[in-house]
Amino acid sequence: MKESKLSKEEKRLLKEENKRKKEELKELKRQQKKEEKERKLSEKIRKRNEKEIEKNKRKGILPTPFTKYYPEGVNFDVEYPKNTMVGYLLESVARYPDLVAVEYYGRTYKYREFYEMIRSTAKSLKAQGVKEGDKIAICMPNTPQALMMFYATNMIGAIAALIHPLSAENEIEHYINESGAKFLLTLDLVYDKIHNIIDKTQVNKIVVASVGESLKNIKKFLYKFKSRGTVPKIELTDDIMTWKEFINYGYDYDGEVACLKDSDDAAVILYSGGTSGNPKGILLSNYNFNALALSCHLMIEQSGPGESILALLPIFHGFGLGVCIHTPLCCGMRVVLVPNFSPKEFAKLLHKYKISIACAVPSLFESLTKMKLGKNDLSHFKCAICGGDFMSNDLKAKVDEYLHEHGSTAEVRVGYGLTEASAATCVTPTGNYREGSIGIPFPGTHYKIVRVGTHDEANYGEDGEICISGPTVMMGYLNNLEETVQALQIHKDGKTWLHTGDVGCMDKDGFVYFKQRVKRIIISNGYNLYPTHIESVLNTHPDVFTSTVIGIPHPKKMQVAKAFIILKDGVKPSKEVERSIREHCEKNLARYSLPYEYVFRDSLPKTLVGKVAYRKLMEEENNNN
Repeated sequence: MKESKLSKEEKRLLKEENKRKKEELKELKRQQKKEEKERKLSEKIRKRNEKEIEKNKRKGILPTPFTKYYPEGVNFDVEYPKNTMVGYLLESVARYPDLVAVEYYGRTYKYREFYEMIRSTAKSLKAQGVKEGDKIAICMPNTPQALMMFYATNMIGAIAALIHPLSAENEIEHYINESGAKFLLTLDLVYDKIHNIIDKTQVNKIVVASVGESLKNIKKFLYKFKSRGTVPKIELTDDIMTWKEFINYGYDYDGEVACLKDSDDAAVILYSGGTSGNPKGILLSNYNFNALALSCHLMIEQSGPGESILALLPIFHGFGLGVCIHTPLCCGMRVVLVPNFSPKEFAKLLHKYKISIACAVPSLFESLTKMKLGKNDLSHFKCAICGGDFMSNDLKAKVDEYLHEHGSTAEVRVGYGLTEASAATCVTPTGNYREGSIGIPFPGTHYKIVRVGTHDEANYGEDGEICISGPTVMMGYLNNLEETVQALQIHKDGKTWLHTGDVGCMDKDGFVYFKQRVKRIIISNGYNLYPTHIESVLNTHPDVFTSTVIGIPHPKKMQVAKAFIILKDGVKPSKEVERSIREHCEKNLARYSLPYEYVFRDSLPKTLVGKVAYRKLMEEENNNN
């Protein structure tokens, strides 16, 4: 009797499953018909647009309607500097030797002095045996030593590999080994991590620096007092030295220092997720960074000699290095370095240092609106650039209102870029904000929207993959030809186009709109988190069978990672298991990419082809909230 009932129940379930599959198939066919109809309509519009463009070309009209929104005197065609990064910086030194180049907690370095310190750093590198083409890893926050090492590396013809100090041990090991670095500048506070992995790398010389190194005497004393017990004990040797000892090595060096490199030579390695979401090195040239610097200078009218910028975004971040440091130093500005800060200090820093320009992520601008300032405390503040994440129209209006209430004429200008294109390629023109737009392309930079998975150009207003061609596009991924070929593709126009993996569209005036990411990137407080990388770490835990990571909303960070985990057979969810998984992640992931929440599931939703339907998990989250 029991077996008969079970058989009926099985038949009922089978019937329901067949019914569900028929409904899914019916829905799939309906969607395919809709897409085919839309495709035919789009093709019709595309052909009409192509005829119009060809007609305009015959009349000598170039399809760059956005140039009319450029600042006065700026043209699309620009001749970019054909020298090294330090060579471009030297032009500022020659023009503005007595202007302040860098300020660090009240200590200032004029352009002439700063350049001499870069040269001293370069002499020390040569005295330590560093040669042209060698790789130097810089694992530092924003300090004068980090900048001096960066430009000194460029001066001697070496290549700088920038590493986030908060990266996990295994990540630092991977970055150093992938770059092939044999020389390392690192922060004393993270030396324990370096000590644990250094024998697994090719590094044979280490310089240890402190954020208190360049402070004025009284501030340096106070820093040493406050940091007691937080700095790990470091056993110094001939190959492990302090910054001061390192600089001393160069005093007696009298050989050649500067190396004449070509503008197209590799100069910088930055780390990002690439199209697959796995951390990899991005190789950028002198030309890439110099083109970025001049483009930003042309598009940001407020940049110029004597103006100041708050360098909050870190040197190991493309936006921080390219826009907040190299750009202002190449046009005579004062760079105010901040190695570490609380969002609550943002307003205070803008007022204290009389900042003209600040670049920040949306969450930081939002925190600004909660700070109390006097009516005219921001009267000197002229330009706010927002990047790293989407800024809603409501938040922009809120920030603009706050700025105006405190004496500033600035309005938030939204920008867009990615490390593969030297961090910035597009910005909202002054006084011409369009809701949802990320602005117009930089001079010399071409934008194209193509239908995803093709080279076919989409129509105005039609969504597709954002592609970029121009002087800031990377040389390629380090030691990864396969990913490079996928990202850099030659189209029928003969140009090399960077396929960004981002979905957007362009209007008839050339304004670009960002919609979503093809890649599963989570943007958390301006940092890119890569779910596939986090999942790969989770899945190496002995109790984890599989996992899926999605981004969920967060009131301050915009998004954080949430991990859905299926445990192996025989392992039951418990606080002990969760604690073990958390510790495993803390050891193998950077702090900013750690999952904010861990959820244990018996199963995960699947697509029709059997893949995990992470979008359904996102829908569940939205419904629950």
